[in-house]
Amino acid sequence: MKHTTNYINTFIEIADDCPVSHAETPPEKKIKTLASLQYEQIIKNPYRYSSDEIVFECYAIKNDISDREKEQERIRFFSKGQPCLRSSPLAKRYGFGIHHNEEGKVAIFPADSKEYQKFLSDDTIKKVKAMRSKKI
Repeated sequence: MKHTTNYINTFIEIADDCPVSHAETPPEKKIKTLASLQYEQIIKNPYRYSSDEIVFECYAIKNDISDREKEQERIRFFSKGQPCLRSSPLAKRYGFGIHHNEEGKVAIFPADSKEYQKFLSDDTIKKVKAMRSKKI
């Protein structure tokens, strides 16, 4: 069975316990964090990649998987469930909402933006909250 992290026509709101109300760019570090890898991929290519593509590509970069190993590794990776973008630090920590369009392609929007508010008030889009960082 192949698992997926993709959503269709869905907006992931920032987590209830997100520490910021204005979106922040993930800080640059010597070794790129998952947050900065996801941020770069999505901000440079809005609505180009699906959640699965982003989640796997970041995993491949972090684990130094070569291009020729990717296809086999991708099959293995999605043979078990993977955390979706609801667990992304972009929505949990850095204040970005994540929109999945009708094709399942992804873009991010700062919590303090007009676009973010527009998604919240759009009844045609399903809304889900990002996962909390802390247990209640």
